[in-house]
Amino acid sequence: MTRSIKKMSIVNKMVISLIFGFLLGGLLIIIRERLGTESDIWKFINTMFLVDVTKSKGFDGVGILYIISQLFMRGLQLAIVPLVLTSLTLAISSLGNPKKLGSIAIKTLFTFVCFYIIIAFLAGVIAMLIKNFGGFDVNLPTHEATELTTMEAYNPLTVLINAVPDNIFNALTFNNQILSVVVISSIMGVCIIFMGDYAEPIEKLFDSFNELIQKYLNFLINYISPFAILCMVTRALAVYGVEYIKPTLVWMVATTLTSILLLLTIYPIGILLTTKLNPLPFMKKISKVALFAAATNSSAATLPINVKTCNEELGCSEEITSFVLPTGMTINMNGTTLMHMISITFIGTAAGIEVTSMTLIVTGFLSICMAIGTPAIPVAGTTMVYVVMSGLGWNSELAMIGYSLVLAMNYLPGMAVITLNVVGDATTNVIINKREGELDEDVYYN
Repeated sequence: MTRSIKKMSIVNKMVISLIFGFLLGGLLIIIRERLGTESDIWKFINTMFLVDVTKSKGFDGVGILYIISQLFMRGLQLAIVPLVLTSLTLAISSLGNPKKLGSIAIKTLFTFVCFYIIIAFLAGVIAMLIKNFGGFDVNLPTHEATELTTMEAYNPLTVLINAVPDNIFNALTFNNQILSVVVISSIMGVCIIFMGDYAEPIEKLFDSFNELIQKYLNFLINYISPFAILCMVTRALAVYGVEYIKPTLVWMVATTLTSILLLLTIYPIGILLTTKLNPLPFMKKISKVALFAAATNSSAATLPINVKTCNEELGCSEEITSFVLPTGMTINMNGTTLMHMISITFIGTAAGIEVTSMTLIVTGFLSICMAIGTPAIPVAGTTMVYVVMSGLGWNSELAMIGYSLVLAMNYLPGMAVITLNVVGDATTNVIINKREGELDEDVYYN
């Protein structure tokens, strides 16, 4: 039995973890509803397994599920900066030819922008259809509003300035400055190209460090992630439950189904039209990446398994993959833009604000600028909804209540949104590899 479990694929392990997570979470919801939150049994369950031990209310708690979930996520985040720094630097330096590097970078950015525009447009159309049919005409009870996590409004163009850090060590210290790490890695990679043989010691150092990181992440994903996913899903259902779903049910369903719909249509069509490849092998092989992204709710955490799948199963070049995927993890958040379009339509309509086509055009522009600079961590994209609202001048109390509901109920829609992001990265990677003549089609179709 133990041997069969070890031989089980990571996909099967994650599926089983998700199933048991939903079952255990549902069971805890039933216990809470039957006994009440003031019962001794529920207080014991909450204290032992669910409580956030970093908050004042969890001072005397144990929070086993919370601790395991946080240790796993922090373990992944621990490798994000060094992974991007080493893999992207090595990828650029290994290309050798600056003209080839320029071609890949331009094609990558152009593909990302095209997917951004297409998804923003389709999400806006769907959001307006739902609005016109009364789907967002909901009552927002003020007593249900949660505490807001606010952010200061700023000009979206500051993303360009902040991308170039004024202190390299400061940029390498925080996970929320990944865009700066991408810039640093790109500069270092290009410099190594022009240094020639003088850069050989640096390349060997980076190569060894990159191998160390890969070994660490392989262990974390293959052996720890299934159990961690079980804990995360169970706790999420048990803590958030269904108390606040009713006022935002339409938004949740719309965001989730739209993400899934575009995931199953835009990317396969994009591969078919730009590469003439059959998209079915891609969709089949990328499914475990999508599943992992949905479970962890983090594109950064999914980067290692996405790289592994693209290289070993889709026939992509390691050099191009190491450039496209870390760059995509940083700037390709088209799922976040989709969520922004639907969220703004929902919040405005529910708050009595007239949402027009021009409103959505401005929202799309602001959202794309925000998404490019959004850290690849859970809930970051939802928090940026407030920045878009500030750009639109929405600061009424009802708009704030709508935003607080979106922020509170982000988990389930966020699973679909994150999936759209990471599969978009892989789609772009396949397209660029094919256009550059680097795709191994035998591996792709195998």
